[in-house]
Amino acid sequence: MADAANDIIISITVLYFASAQTAVGVQRERVELPGADFPLSNLAAVLTKRHPVRGLEEVLRASQWSVDEEMVSPEAVQDTKLKGGECVAVIPPVSGG
Repeated sequence: MADAANDIIISITVLYFASAQTAVGVQRERVELPGADFPLSNLAAVLTKRHPVRGLEEVLRASQWSVDEEMVSPEAVQDTKLKGGECVAVIPPVSGG
């Protein structure tokens, strides 16, 4: 019998800001992910595959993440699991004067 956890598909909303939005061409989208506890640390690879545009990988590498309006520290990205229904924001670095 197949492992039921492998058959589960979860859905999240991804919000793109600044250069991430420019790279993908949308402000928000629904993304389906495999598994019940999808690691946030793997989301950049999924988004890059979904939007194989030049520069997106670099934008995501430099960006911070928030899940349900809570910033996720770089140290906590590895341990953060997405269970479905979350709103994940890609927040690129900003410059200003």
